[in-house]
Amino acid sequence: MKEGFVIKSGKAGEVSPEELGKINRYCRRELAPGEVYTFSVILCDNEIDRDGERFTIGALNRLAALFVGKTGIFDHNPKGENQTARIYDAAVLTDPARKTTAGEPYTYLKAAAYMVRSPKTEELILEIDAGIKKEVSVGCSVAKVTCSVCGADLRKEGCVHRKGELIDGKPCHAVLDQPTDAYEWSFVAVPAQRAAGVVKGFSAEKPRDTALLLKSIQEGRRELTLTAAEQKSLAGWMEQQRADAALGEEYRSELRGELLRLSALTDGEAEHQVIRKLAQCLEPGQLRELRDSYRKRWNEAAAPEPQLCKAERGKEASHNTEFMI
Repeated sequence: MKEGFVIKSGKAGEVSPEELGKINRYCRRELAPGEVYTFSVILCDNEIDRDGERFTIGALNRLAALFVGKTGIFDHNPKGENQTARIYDAAVLTDPARKTTAGEPYTYLKAAAYMVRSPKTEELILEIDAGIKKEVSVGCSVAKVTCSVCGADLRKEGCVHRKGELIDGKPCHAVLDQPTDAYEWSFVAVPAQRAAGVVKGFSAEKPRDTALLLKSIQEGRRELTLTAAEQKSLAGWMEQQRADAALGEEYRSELRGELLRLSALTDGEAEHQVIRKLAQCLEPGQLRELRDSYRKRWNEAAAPEPQLCKAERGKEASHNTEFMI
């Protein structure tokens, strides 16, 4: 969710015939000017917010269409009783004299909302006019979230860059684009975006994938910083690698020992010395293949001969000498 705020524009609550026509599109009967109260609200902009995210200008233009007709509630609680106002118009505006942190012209989504004047809304209208109810937050969904540094799709693959890191003097952040839906907008207490529009809840950032961190280290990124959780994860990975290496060396030693034993049983002294030197250079897979070859040779050489075959050969050689005295 993104955040914004209510702004003053002209005389609060005054409704022009054109505005009333847009409002009456959402009414079962035509309302009179004195029955409605209108106000303007900045929903969101293209500045980097406190969550390290920003909308593209294209996304703001798409949201302008999506938010028309959407209801205003309190604290994103979707109960019907919380429905308070409705957006009847929206537009994207640009301040060419102002630049965002990302270097773009400051651009924001401004919406016009209305509510019905009644004893129930009298207190809220007073709070809006007094600047008490000012901050708002929007709920929407986007199809594309990318890294501002490398352009990686943060929903599919992720990357090693962390929000807030300075890369070439600019803060790394997530770029929100291709909005697919706008759900609602709410009056809230604390906005996430510093200057405008919507209030976004703070979200805890997950540790980056260890493989991505290692790749970044191998590439020699000097600006890489690690959180405490990432340091712990990386230390655990290194400890596991040491344990796996010890097991691998133990397995290689066992293969080497068995290979040399079989070589001693089947080879001459000269061949055995060659195998002894060769075994020091081979990887476990190569040792296993050579060991299996020696096993086969030894099993074939040491295979016991069936007793029946021995008896038959004995008969042929003796010519029935067992019956001779």
